[in-house]
Formats: sequence, structure tokens, C-alpha cells
Amino acid sequence: MTGNNVLELEKVSMQYKDLYALKDVTLSVRSGDWISIMGPSGSGKTTLMNIIGCMSKATSGKVSLDGMDISKETQKGLTAIRRDKIGLIFQQFHLVPYLTAVQNVMIAQYYHSMPDEVEALQALDQVGLSHRTKHFPSQLSGGEQQRLCIARALINYPMLILADEPTGNLDEKNEQIVIDIFKKLHQQGATIIVVTHDPEVAEESERTVILEHGKIAQIIER
Repeated sequence: MTGNNVLELEKVSMQYKDLYALKDVTLSVRSGDWISIMGPSGSGKTTLMNIIGCMSKATSGKVSLDGMDISKETQKGLTAIRRDKIGLIFQQFHLVPYLTAVQNVMIAQYYHSMPDEVEALQALDQVGLSHRTKHFPSQLSGGEQQRLCIARALINYPMLILADEPTGNLDEKNEQIVIDIFKKLHQQGATIIVVTHDPEVAEESERTVILEHGKIAQIIER
């Protein structure tokens, strides 16, 4: 733990009629933390990720990001916060198939501020894809596509990197490449939250938050 709180959740719940997907979750994430979130299917991992990533709003409780209460934000406001402050890495990649690797990174810049090819190329180099900048997603391996997703997430210098099962579709070799990238980012001071089912990925983090039935069952410190 190296800095002030980037993210704070206070008694956050998500309720669908009589069912709680999350119930009274309280969690603090400091600048420079690397946290993993684990739990069985249906434990609330995806719901928690969607709330942290400003993709949905909790039904009760308070969520603060960078000192700002985002609990009452409109969907438009949440979209702007997600764009400006969060770097999202998806298991399914969500790359634009007709754009090259560098263009896929630059489109994230376009929605944030202004495309800059030099910066985009530097981001690709950071994840070891400087030799694949003009290739389309279909010409990249699964591991390369995931690294491209990481470059896209980093390009706007987010205060929080949020990754959903970033190694879920990868073989052992590419999983290690992605873990090594996260290690490097963490050493550089990045704040990282990884939702994962993989104990090896979780063991690299400083804290593992284990969810069960929508509640925090255990927090493992390393």
C-alpha cells in the first residue's frame, strides 16, 4: 500500500427484487495497490467489477473514486468517469476487427482526448507488440490480442486498471507474459484490480478479496 485511497466502497449492495448479488461490501483500494477478486460462480465478482468500472450503479451504499462520490452519477456521468479514470481489460478482448493494432489503441485516445500515433506505438512497445502494429486482430494470437487490450487500457494513463479474467483465454506461456506485464505496471506504481478464477494470478497480488454469496468472506494479505 503506497498512497491515498483511489477507491472506497461503503456498504455497497446490488439487489434484484429479493435477491442480493452484492450485500454490504466495504473495501478500500489505495494508490499503488494490486488486488485480486476471487469467488465461485454467482459470488458477485462480475457485479462488483461492473460497479467499480462504472458500468452499473449499486442499489445502495456509497462508491467513491478519486475522492468523488460516484454513487449518484447519471449513466452519462459514469461513462465519462470510466473513460477518464479507468483502464478496462476484458476477457473477450472487444477489439475492432477492421482496425489495425495501433488504430485499436488510437480509438481509445479518440474517445478520451486526441489520437496520437507516437503514444499509441509506445504503448504497444510497452506490451511487446512493436512488431505487430499494422496487424489486424484476426492476424494476432490470443495472447497478442490480450496484450493489445492492455495497451489500449493504458493509453489514457488511467488511475485504476480493472481487468476481468485477463488470462482466462490464454495458454500457460501467454498467461505468464500477461502476469509479467502486470508486475511491471505495478512496479511502476499502477493501481490494479484483477477479477480472476486463477490462484496463480491471484497470488501475484498484494491482497485477494474472496467473495461468497455477494459478501466478502475473506481478505488474504501478502
